[in-house]
Amino acid sequence: MIATAQAAFRPLLRLGLISQILIGIAAGVALALLSPAVATRVALLGQLFISALQAVAPILVFVLVMAAIAAHQKGRPTQIRSVLVLYVIGTLIAALIAVSASFLLPTELALDAPQADGNPPGDIVGVLRDLLLNAISNPVSALMEANFVAILVWAVGLGLALRQASDTTRQALSDLSGAVTRLVTLVIRLAPLGIFGLVAGTLAESGASALLKYAQLLGIIVGCMGVVALITNPLLVYVVTRRNPYPLVWTCLRESAITAFFTRSSAANIPVNLELCRKLELDADTYSISIPLGATINMCGAAITITVITLAMTHTLGIGVDFPTALLLCVVSALAACGVSGVAGGSLMLIPMAASLFGISTEVAMQAVAIGFVISVVQDATETALNSSTDVLFTAAACRAKKADA
Repeated sequence: MIATAQAAFRPLLRLGLISQILIGIAAGVALALLSPAVATRVALLGQLFISALQAVAPILVFVLVMAAIAAHQKGRPTQIRSVLVLYVIGTLIAALIAVSASFLLPTELALDAPQADGNPPGDIVGVLRDLLLNAISNPVSALMEANFVAILVWAVGLGLALRQASDTTRQALSDLSGAVTRLVTLVIRLAPLGIFGLVAGTLAESGASALLKYAQLLGIIVGCMGVVALITNPLLVYVVTRRNPYPLVWTCLRESAITAFFTRSSAANIPVNLELCRKLELDADTYSISIPLGATINMCGAAITITVITLAMTHTLGIGVDFPTALLLCVVSALAACGVSGVAGGSLMLIPMAASLFGISTEVAMQAVAIGFVISVVQDATETALNSSTDVLFTAAACRAKKADA
């Protein structure tokens, strides 16, 4: 019996990971349609997969960054600065596209939704203050709470300190990094089963009917993200590399965006992105820092969500917004998005802060947040897919541009 089952699944095991994931998606949709009760139960597979990724990501980032910096040879350049510049420019462009789309297609919201729970930050200073305080958190607490800003700070500090350590110590760090990487690879191999559970559970519980009421709002948000992913990001990559960007764009979308879409967490997708960077043969000293950093500060999708929903509120309430004020919203959205933690739904809680620019009360803004949670099945998934795949895209662009110049 076991031998027969192995023979039946052997062709599937020979397929690539992406093909297996696509099969998992199709199987999840079919199960949700045929038997929602069973689909709800298999959602546990998805929860286990996300939990495994979220559990291994903090220790992976901590060990990998520390080992890479400790082993870094003096005088060997990295491309961190170039990647950071791309992160900032990409996020600002995304916010500008969201403003343009909101002016072209004004959207009204039914602001009678129940208030969402949560304590939004009062202003951009509050966001930046929280970001700085997070950066100096206790390292043990940071690992336990997946505070990637603090993890990066401690990993960089310890890595710099360990550059003066003995060769034996640095080799031990390298061996530990390799062991954690192999563990992560094993977890990623379980992605088809995990995504099967996520798709089946999500469709069984939420369905598509809840999205129809807010189809225009969702269409604008997803449309803006599509423009960024397929037009403006490739243009940025072309400017940097002077090469056809689309082979790299498709690779990042296929191997990073798909898993990020279903995990809905940039932090959980860090191991996937690090593995993709390794496959692309990028500079390890660069991607070991830029990928976890991007999961925290590279939030072009979040900037789109914040901007579109905020301008939809102003249109609904009859508040006139001129273009200079909208440009200010672009900057605020981009800066606020940099402070969003790499968890599902993080950008929605920054909407009240952006709305305060136009005198909209927190009570009204939180109703818009509630609407955001209704469409988050698609909005948040697409946002995370864009954010996470862009981390790899810009890292690869900076590394390849340097290699071409060498």
